[in-house]
Amino acid sequence: MQILRTETAPLPIGPYSQAVRAGDFIFISGQVGVDPKTKALVLGGIKAQTRQALENIKSILYASGSSLEEAVKVTVFLGDMKDFKKMNDVYSMFFKTNPPARTTVQAKLPLANAVVEIDAIARSV
Repeated sequence: MQILRTETAPLPIGPYSQAVRAGDFIFISGQVGVDPKTKALVLGGIKAQTRQALENIKSILYASGSSLEEAVKVTVFLGDMKDFKKMNDVYSMFFKTNPPARTTVQAKLPLANAVVEIDAIARSV
């Protein structure tokens, strides 16, 4: 097992790792729409936060030598299921071909004003 970390994505704010490589897979902790440069949630609601969360995942995978194309499973946590279509519109721009398996659930998110959190599992290449 290898703990993965990059400053191109928000650093953990608690007792967890950004990502862990275990065998042939990378497990990425839930990412919210926090800009790693400003350390603040991006403005613009569900679309902007979804885009930033996926950019954070993309950055972690890239720093780990992998990519979004290697994602096999994604879980999306929405603060409100009414945001599903808007989230999905942005999500589909990141996974245009051969999208990973996905689960989407409504959840109370721990970070104030966060409307989406996304985690991922990808193949390590």
